[in-house]
Amino acid sequence: MKLVSLISCICAATLALVGAAQAQTYPNKPIKIIVPFAPGGSTDIVARFLAQKLTMQAGWIVIVDNKAGAGGSVGMTELARATPDGYTLGMASVSTMGTNPVVYKGLKYDPLKDIAAITNVASVPGLIAVNTEKFPGKDYKSFIAELKANPGKYSYASSGAGGVGHMAMALFEVMAGVDVQHIPYKGAGPALNDVVGGQVPIIWDNLTSSVPHLKSGRLTPIGLAYPKRVAQFPNLPTFAELGLPQYEAETWYGLVAPAATPKDIIAKVYQEVVKALKDPDFIKKLEEQTAYPVGNTPEQFAAQIKAELDKWRKIATEKKISLESN
Repeated sequence: MKLVSLISCICAATLALVGAAQAQTYPNKPIKIIVPFAPGGSTDIVARFLAQKLTMQAGWIVIVDNKAGAGGSVGMTELARATPDGYTLGMASVSTMGTNPVVYKGLKYDPLKDIAAITNVASVPGLIAVNTEKFPGKDYKSFIAELKANPGKYSYASSGAGGVGHMAMALFEVMAGVDVQHIPYKGAGPALNDVVGGQVPIIWDNLTSSVPHLKSGRLTPIGLAYPKRVAQFPNLPTFAELGLPQYEAETWYGLVAPAATPKDIIAKVYQEVVKALKDPDFIKKLEEQTAYPVGNTPEQFAAQIKAELDKWRKIATEKKISLESN
């Protein structure tokens, strides 16, 4: 047993030295960030902002590679199986790391075992909004009163079954004690279009995509599922202020790597990202998309991912949400 322990210690020390040596020369070739969604979406936009900033700031060559499919699981599976050398990273989201793993059976990656957290780059507030003409309630009090008086009468649109919009509204139903019918769409765009057009009266959405419709008056916001108010809509209260203190359901975009990526390389990437997140111009670019910089440590981000999994697993169980993976 002593010999086995000695060999294990030697192997661990050797791996640490190799990792340190790699970090000293890293990077010496282009770095790829896998985005598990199509170009043009919010995950893609944040990833491209970051890639451009790291290229300008650190002199690294950083490219974005879109690998869309199956609600983000195609790209995350490819990331999990990539060589863990720091040259393949991924831009994960709350859906790929939090909701998909607890809803879909047979997912080909485990967010805790197969993927290493680097940092949560940015978060986007979520909100519940209604079609101004099609829903009678125009504030939280009247919204809740209408739903409780008519259980099952009203429906909400989401970007798809098992996605963050679906899960966030399921959480709201449980916490607020209401019953709303779910209508899943193939993407956030079609869902939002039908709510704005009046086919469906309610939506849970990212603030980013709802902004023009809130400003035009076609959508009326009910509350912000975020820890604090935002500058763009200073009069829009959070759900905590409205009486649901535990209701938060933001969307976030975090940088991750394959699980066995050397810690020294993860630390080096983390330091550069945090440096970028302190730059006023970069912050401005994010905030123009109603995204707000985070930059927590790898340990904090890993804990956040675990907390998300626990949170959404509880809701999936309570609401009996279970889907077959594609």
